[in-house]
Amino acid sequence: MFTYILDEETELRPLEPAHARHIYQLIDQSRAHLRQWLPWVDSTTSLNASEDFVRASLTQAMENGGWNAGIWYKGQFAGIIGFHEINWNHRSVGIGYWLGERFEGNGLITSALRAMLDYALIELNLHRVEIRCATGNKRSRAVPERLGFILEGIIREAELLPAGYVDHAVYGMLQQEWKLKR
Repeated sequence: MFTYILDEETELRPLEPAHARHIYQLIDQSRAHLRQWLPWVDSTTSLNASEDFVRASLTQAMENGGWNAGIWYKGQFAGIIGFHEINWNHRSVGIGYWLGERFEGNGLITSALRAMLDYALIELNLHRVEIRCATGNKRSRAVPERLGFILEGIIREAELLPAGYVDHAVYGMLQQEWKLKR
């Protein structure tokens, strides 16, 4: 992947080892906010954890199984969006995303997700994109809803977070649906 310009202030950059420090610092600055929805925040307690994440992301990308991109806003690292494991047999992929607290409310995830959908469903010719998020995470749920994803169902107690189990809303977008929305 290469740097992808979303607008004059925002771009997606492929993760690289030098980004680990930015990732760790942003997680640490937004720790209380992020931990309510992301189970890995409490285990990201050092720069080494972010370095391991970047290495795993690069390995996944080299194996053609998915990739993660940093979201950069006004020259600052703002968060991550990425493909979970691509299922090439079924031509489907899940997408996950997060932002540092101070970057929320700028439309960054919506813009990044739109670009990821184009890449997944047009360039890679995948058939389906799925997003799962906690039912109580209204900001995260608003993104697929804004882009016209279909709420396909609720998975009960799908994820263990520090406060307990949460249900997941499952959203789907099919290739033919996205082509009509673009």
